[in-house]
Amino acid sequence: MGDNKDRYVHLPIPTYEEATSSRPVSSQSGLGPEEISDDAERQGLLRRGLNGNYQPPTIESARPSLDSLDGIEHDGEEEVRREMQQMDIEDPLSDSASNRSLLRYRLSKRFSTFTNSFSSLTLPSFRQYLAKFAWPRINYEQLDSNRVVIIGRLFGVFLIMGVLYVLIASDVLSFTKNRLGMGQMYDPESIRIFIQNHMNDGGDMQKYLGHITDFPHVAGTEGNYILGEWVAELFKSSELEDVHMERFDVYLNYPQKDGRRVAIVEPEDLKWEARVEEEIEQAYVFHGHSKSGDVTGPLVYANFGSREDFKTLADNGISVKDAIVLVRYYGSEGDRALKIKAAELAGAAGCIIYSDPTQDGFVQGPTFPDGRFMPEDGVQRGAVSLMSWVVGDVLTPGWASTPANTERLKPEDSPGLNQIPSIPISWNDAKHLLDAIKGRGKQMTDTWHGAPNTEYWTGDQSSPRVNLKNIQDEEAKQPIYNVLGKIAGWEEAAKKVIVGNHRDAWCTGAADPGSGTAIMLEVIRVFGELRKVGWRPLRTIEFASWDGEEYNLIGSTEHVENRLAELREDGVAYINVDVGVTGIDFHAAASPLFERTLNHVLDRVGDPSSGHSIREVWDASNRGLEGLGAGSDYVAFQDMVGTSSIDVFFKGQPYPYHSCYDNFEWMSKFGDPEWKYHKTMGEILALLILEMADKPLLPFDLNAYAKAVAKYVADLNIYAKSASTASDRNAVDLSPLREASNLFTQEAAAFHEFDDTWRNFVFGAGGFESAGMANARGAHNDRIAHFETDLLDLSEGGGLANRTQFKHVIFAPQTWSGYDEAYFPGIRDAIDAGDWGEAQRQVEKVAGILSAAVKKLNA
Repeated sequence: MGDNKDRYVHLPIPTYEEATSSRPVSSQSGLGPEEISDDAERQGLLRRGLNGNYQPPTIESARPSLDSLDGIEHDGEEEVRREMQQMDIEDPLSDSASNRSLLRYRLSKRFSTFTNSFSSLTLPSFRQYLAKFAWPRINYEQLDSNRVVIIGRLFGVFLIMGVLYVLIASDVLSFTKNRLGMGQMYDPESIRIFIQNHMNDGGDMQKYLGHITDFPHVAGTEGNYILGEWVAELFKSSELEDVHMERFDVYLNYPQKDGRRVAIVEPEDLKWEARVEEEIEQAYVFHGHSKSGDVTGPLVYANFGSREDFKTLADNGISVKDAIVLVRYYGSEGDRALKIKAAELAGAAGCIIYSDPTQDGFVQGPTFPDGRFMPEDGVQRGAVSLMSWVVGDVLTPGWASTPANTERLKPEDSPGLNQIPSIPISWNDAKHLLDAIKGRGKQMTDTWHGAPNTEYWTGDQSSPRVNLKNIQDEEAKQPIYNVLGKIAGWEEAAKKVIVGNHRDAWCTGAADPGSGTAIMLEVIRVFGELRKVGWRPLRTIEFASWDGEEYNLIGSTEHVENRLAELREDGVAYINVDVGVTGIDFHAAASPLFERTLNHVLDRVGDPSSGHSIREVWDASNRGLEGLGAGSDYVAFQDMVGTSSIDVFFKGQPYPYHSCYDNFEWMSKFGDPEWKYHKTMGEILALLILEMADKPLLPFDLNAYAKAVAKYVADLNIYAKSASTASDRNAVDLSPLREASNLFTQEAAAFHEFDDTWRNFVFGAGGFESAGMANARGAHNDRIAHFETDLLDLSEGGGLANRTQFKHVIFAPQTWSGYDEAYFPGIRDAIDAGDWGEAQRQVEKVAGILSAAVKKLNA
């Protein structure tokens, strides 16, 4: 990556004009304020920036991205129909003795279990009663023939109207849109089996990922825009509707070619300069949203860079005032941005973060290309914006950064940006720095020690002086593009189940996010085959390829901020897949509402390694459903608009995360060599979507949520006691929260009594749902879908203190938790600050909001 193209053997990526010559962008009809025309894109997207002369760093491509779909072609409608007619569809989890034949499970249009066609109705015969009546004889010869015709027609009209009246009055016939018996539906079991049997049956996931990893696609660059156009074309070829690219203008930074440096400049005999880049140079090494600067100071090692680590230094008399601090990734502070913020608050002038082999390198096992772990020259890139403080575009916290919106903060005024420069480096570079401070400060062991055969000293103010330079281009309004498409629901088109994966990567991104993108594209392809034969879900499914996720979850957050009212009203669920597959261990983080549905789905999907179901393997691991932190695109949906969210993935041991070694070769050799877990994740994702979008009753479980809240309260009590001293042990009273939790348990049980009532009614009516019951079902679904929206603090100035973007009172990141799951963040933040009065106020506020939300369930 750079201006000198001669040193690359790859062909350059096509120019914008070449790439768009086939006009792949969706129709310009219906453009909103966040969208632009082709002409506007040509004038302003890639060739110039805010000042009219900025061009972000270009990337190299092995082949043009948009000339074709690289041989990725979807089956035609007739071929799918023919296959459906000829294929025996078998349940992959059943034994051969219980295989079901095509006759029973063929994918033909028919009513669901809960519906019947009118052709199955038999009305009682009235002929036996006709003989009992002596009908008056009419002398038709005496009547005018025209009058006979008129009277006959009137009689026929009245007869038809009478029959219709009887049918409508008895509610056999209903014209309400919620009438299940009026529309044809595919058999749900056949749909499930079709999806599972056709997931990646042509190896499309491998083809998708091969194309995705052909070139770097950093947010806001040419590569990511062209990749977005390719994704849009696949959306269209898979029968998605209203496919379009949604634009936002956001703050992004890019390093200048010669603007980065890490070097020992004093004393003379120790002078040395780091390589900074990886040997597999394809994209610059840098920190997204880092502070631009050129600083020099003594080198001090601060372990994982947590606030506790800096306190340990201070307790040992080691000052970091105006120092260049060296810290390692992972550990007691998992968020790289908070490592830098802790260094800044401690007085450091700059921060260097490196990948220690103890966490992700040779200490763990063989490194790439011989094994899955980070090689010694590998560098973990990443954003250092404070996403648990400000999420999305750091210059527009709380409002959407559409092209039409000119309101922006200045970078120096944004609470989401650190104020000291930083840069990431490899172990090869870091070990030289550690060796340079040997014998200075205090030698550290235990949790401060990393790689074997290396001494870890803190260094001090007498350490060699290091120059950290990070000069970069900063664009306040750099365009990024989400790609959106949908399958409109036939019963509740306004209600949305959103499925998302981000597209941008720090390099070629095979695991993060390429694996998730390939999985989502394959799910869309399979749903597209169903669309070709007429299938539609009950509720709308919207698919999103987010841009700018790696820079502080920008694309998804701006999308949500641009549609706050709409999503709070009509958002049903958000399903996220990010790093789809890096191993064989299934993980899920979600609102507890998903627990029952996820278990049901995992029961239906087999584990490729063990032969058991994913549910059995997952239960045996005791991992269970994890909480939501601030690590991916679900944040804005869950924490801002209360759209219940879930994040699913298969995880393995560490890998070359955010490095250019996270490439197609790594995935095909170590991540998922046989692509079985990609297929498995595709099945899980598709079935989750079906559960949310195509079940008459939303399959959320409030009983599981109530049980989880009770546990959260118990954990909070332990947290409060561990943070308090003898003098303030009773400083916070959690009884209001316990009372709200108990009320939740009672109301949740009462709420779900309707589930049995509805099923009994429908089965008892032979599969018919009355208009009244349909309306009751719709109201029931609305109440449970809005439950988490009711958990938002929407009062004037509401939200977390100093972080008002986050509105959810149960789920949101803590101020210093970063990626980690967190519950009752407002209460915990007050406890962390030792402000017990504020903690009590937060307890009462949360209890009040929870109680009010619970009371609406059965109102």
